[in-house]
Amino acid sequence: MLLVVDVGNTQTHIGVIDGGEVHDEWRMATVRHRTSDEIAGMLQGFFSLKGERLREAVDEVGVASVVPRLTQQWEEMCEKHLGVSAFVVGPGARTGMRIKTRNPAEVGADRIVNAVAAFETYGGPCIVADYGTATTFDVISADGDYLGGAIAPGIEVSLEALTTRAAKLIKVELVEPDHAIGKSTIEALQAGAVYGFAGEVEGVVHAIWRELGEECPVIATGGLAAMIARHTDVIEKVDEFLTLRGIEIVMRRQQRG
Repeated sequence: MLLVVDVGNTQTHIGVIDGGEVHDEWRMATVRHRTSDEIAGMLQGFFSLKGERLREAVDEVGVASVVPRLTQQWEEMCEKHLGVSAFVVGPGARTGMRIKTRNPAEVGADRIVNAVAAFETYGGPCIVADYGTATTFDVISADGDYLGGAIAPGIEVSLEALTTRAAKLIKVELVEPDHAIGKSTIEALQAGAVYGFAGEVEGVVHAIWRELGEECPVIATGGLAAMIARHTDVIEKVDEFLTLRGIEIVMRRQQRG
């Protein structure tokens, strides 16, 4: 089976793909000083819950990472504990997609695999909104070219910054509010975050549509995508496994090449 790993700045999303489908998936906190041995131990714990042994179950690994130190640790883990060489999405990888930005090498691996998976699955033009540490908007043309996009502070990062800088505001759990008019500080913060970021996606998407000269589907992914999608009409589809599938697609394109 193929193990696919999306190492983000806040969370690491891990999935097992067999026959082109994601059969199991887990999320764990991204800890920058975590070692390859610790990663192997955590993975074995996940597989033990399935009644499987990690080394026996996994024969391929694909990684997309925005944390360079952890990229190295994942590669080391694969060599040491699985006996395989991990495929890492990066500059020089055959993506099958032209990157039409000024400096293609600076586009994050997660954004590229999202774009590849979105075009492969939904066609173009389309927009991918990814709700992670940052909220990213990536635009794919009708011909399957990556055109660029927009980056905004992520929801949890924004809330953390607000409650850290404002003396009378407390940290709150980000859950869906019952009302837009909060009756307490906690409710007000939750309503501001959810409805505020729902408004953000509408503003960014309408600006992109104007530049494209047409409306196109918006596919949302990331841990908080479903919550935001319920409060806006511009998001057409929530695809929680978009990034994981994109890693597999790009990996297979190397093998065919």
